[in-house]
Amino acid sequence: MSPAAASVDDARLLAAARRALAIEARAVDALVSRLDDRFAAACRVCLQCQGRVVVTGMGKSGHVARKIAATLASTGTPSFFLHPAEAGHGDLGMITRGDAVLALSNSGETPELLLLLPHVKRLAVPLIVMAGKTDSTLGRAATVALDVSVPEEACPLNLAPTASTTATLAMGDALAVAVLEARGFTKQDFARSHPGGSLGRQLLLHVEQIMRTGAALPRASLGTRLAEGLLEMSRKGLGMTVVVDEGDRILGVFTDGDLRRALDRHVDVHAAAMSEVMTSPCKTISPQELAAEAVHLMEVHRITALPVADEQGRLVGAVNVHDLFRAGVV
Repeated sequence: MSPAAASVDDARLLAAARRALAIEARAVDALVSRLDDRFAAACRVCLQCQGRVVVTGMGKSGHVARKIAATLASTGTPSFFLHPAEAGHGDLGMITRGDAVLALSNSGETPELLLLLPHVKRLAVPLIVMAGKTDSTLGRAATVALDVSVPEEACPLNLAPTASTTATLAMGDALAVAVLEARGFTKQDFARSHPGGSLGRQLLLHVEQIMRTGAALPRASLGTRLAEGLLEMSRKGLGMTVVVDEGDRILGVFTDGDLRRALDRHVDVHAAAMSEVMTSPCKTISPQELAAEAVHLMEVHRITALPVADEQGRLVGAVNVHDLFRAGVV
C-alpha cells in the first residue's frame, strides 16, 4: 500500500462516496422532467418493432447497452447487444428490416456509431438515441433522441463516466418498464424467460409437482387414538397427520402444535381420539396452485405443512416447508 493510500482516513472515504451518490441521484432525478412526448415516441418504436431492438454503444456506454438489451429481452421485447466496432466487420448484417436500433453515446459523436447510420437509413430502421448531447450527429439522425445529459460526473476529475452512465441506465430501465406495462407483461411471462432461476421456480412450479402422494401421506380417522396418530405423523415425517373421513375428505389436521396444546391440557394420548385434539377446519391448498402460494400460506398462518385437497375436499397430497426448500421455491 502506498503512503498516500495509507494516510486516507475513513471519514474522507465516506465523504467521497456520499458526494458520488448525491451527484448520481441528482442526475437520475433530473430525468423525470425530461419525460415527454419524445419518450412516449421511443416506447412506441419498441412496441411497434416487428423484429428485435438492437442496442449498441462503445466503451462504458457499451456496458450499459448490454444491460439494457438484457432487460428488454427479459421483459417481453426481443433484443440483443451489437458491438459497433464489430459491426463494420460483418456484424452489421445482424440489423435487418423490421428491427429498431437503440444507440447510446454521451457525446453523440462516437465514430463507431456514426458508421452505422448509412446502414440504418438504407434499411429504414427506426433509430432511438440516448445521448448527452441531442444536438449532435447521432441526435439529429435519430427518429427519437432522448436527453440523458448530466451537469457533472461523480468522478472528482469530471472525466470517468459515472453519473452519465447511471442516467443512461436509468433511462433504459424506464423505457423497458414503460414498454413492459404497455404490453401487459405478467409475472408468469417473466418467469418463462427465467426458468432456471429461483424466480422461475416460484412462478412456474405448481404444488402437484412437488407434493407427496399415496403411501407417503399421513392419514388418521376421527376415531383414531392420539397415540396412533402420533406414530403415523412420525412415520411419514411431515410434521402433521391429516384427519379424513371414509371418503378421504379432509376434516382436520393434527400437528406438533396440537400435540403441545394437548399435553398442556393433560390429555391421555392412549385414550383421546383425534377428533378431540385436531385443528378443524384446517388450511389446505389445491394441487393446481403455485408452490409460491404454499409458501405464502405457511408464512401468513405460521405453519410448516399443508394438506393438498382436490375440488371435492379430498386428500390428494401434502407438502411441507422442507419440500419447498428442496424445490428451490423458498
